[in-house]
Amino acid sequence: MAHHDRALSRRTLIKSGLAVAGAAAVAGTFSGAAAAQLASPYGPLTSSRVIRPELLRAALVALARHVDRVPRQDRIAIADFSAPSSAGRFHLVDVATLETTTFLVSHGKGSDPARTGWLQLFSNDPGSYASSDGAFLAADYYEGKHGTSQRLIGLDATNSNALDRAIVIHSAWYANPDMLTTWGQLGRSEGCFAVGEGDLAQVFDRLGQDRMLFSAKV
Repeated sequence: MAHHDRALSRRTLIKSGLAVAGAAAVAGTFSGAAAAQLASPYGPLTSSRVIRPELLRAALVALARHVDRVPRQDRIAIADFSAPSSAGRFHLVDVATLETTTFLVSHGKGSDPARTGWLQLFSNDPGSYASSDGAFLAADYYEGKHGTSQRLIGLDATNSNALDRAIVIHSAWYANPDMLTTWGQLGRSEGCFAVGEGDLAQVFDRLGQDRMLFSAKV
């Protein structure tokens, strides 16, 4: 089968298989043990480790919605902003096996002005210093003030200003695990997905370019 045909077949598989999951999620017909048994082209729509079924469903529905704009669909990143910054909430997920690697990640200071450690709100507004929700395309790498960083392209109305706002993935000292020992939470970014300095290489290796990052508070 030609590469073009394989790509089309994968897109068709994602669209057809996840349409059922998407409808179920919207209708609210699957929960608890039933969600864990829900069949899809990739197996059960639940993680054996850390991802809540409703969040995984939302991410896979987003992947299906943006499949024509996301060239690589084998892995996705999910930022679970329902959890505090003290928890592992940045998940790199193999779509076929649901094997998950999890990291710490900071949220924006505009999303948590009182420094509670919990994301309170999202914003797409320039100058808000807040995190944005929705689906992003992981784009190119560049050298910036935080070292090697990765640009993100917002795919939804809720994050359409990501490029103009310079919302990227980068490492930062305030996202290192030792912040939890001292402060009980990570520091805050200016809206970027800041990960620990020792984790950045693994995040880049797992996510790479042309894959989807999904940010949500579900």
